[in-house]
Amino acid sequence: MWFNQLKTVILLASMSGLLLLLGGYLGGAQGITIALVLALLMNFFSYFFSDKIVLNLYHAQELDQSQYSWIYDMVKELTQKADLPMPKLWLINTPMANAFATGRNPAHASVAVTTGILNILTRAELRGVLAHEISHVKNRDILISTVAATLATAITYIANMLRYMSFMQSSDNDRKNGSNVLVLILLAILMPIAASLIQLAISRSREYLADESGAETCHDPLALAAALEKLQTNTAAHHLDNQDTARAATAHLFIVNPFTVQGLMALFSTHPPVSQRIARLRQLFENMQK
Repeated sequence: MWFNQLKTVILLASMSGLLLLLGGYLGGAQGITIALVLALLMNFFSYFFSDKIVLNLYHAQELDQSQYSWIYDMVKELTQKADLPMPKLWLINTPMANAFATGRNPAHASVAVTTGILNILTRAELRGVLAHEISHVKNRDILISTVAATLATAITYIANMLRYMSFMQSSDNDRKNGSNVLVLILLAILMPIAASLIQLAISRSREYLADESGAETCHDPLALAAALEKLQTNTAAHHLDNQDTARAATAHLFIVNPFTVQGLMALFSTHPPVSQRIARLRQLFENMQK
């Protein structure tokens, strides 16, 4: 568990370094200051409003406590074990079987489940999924993911400014500017790719951590493994449109990737392969038996 935490710190530091590098290249010390201010402003708005945005995006409705009292009881039991306050529970009406947690901190957390996931999982499997999501809350993954997404957005924004500068400089016939234009173009192309890869690495690391801590909270790694297997099968038939760019930014929130990824695109997936997650959970179960 500590390794995944350390990896997250290193990856976030790397992304921050990319942002400062771009800011410095764009405007020296002043550029670094502008980059930092931009990142802070974006973090502020993401921190306070990202949960409301994502819940509205999926038309989430508050989970009916009278109809789903057993889910409320399940979450209450798990949050007490994790020493967390009770989150708000939401339902998304879609055949896609999935779930996610959002909110800026444990006191303002929300956990959403889809009608699809309620239809295909046993109660033990759903308990494993909820334990995974509650672990995201406990591990402050929502905040970490928000910061990573904001830094990546800021890097992309500055890279676009560099691309514009390269076009402006390329119109100058002075050959001495040729090397500068080439550097600007390379930075504008490569930096957003690097930022996206780091962001994806952070997301994958947090998923492994939530699997591990969630399995320990519910004391049933095999139930979570069985749930992941069912969710992966469901995604093949019920998933988000790959062209839906508005929802693409929320993919990392879900317990399994709500989009279909194949071939080389799997390298850019927000989630580690489900087969690897299941193997780790089964190994964790064997370790618990020793």
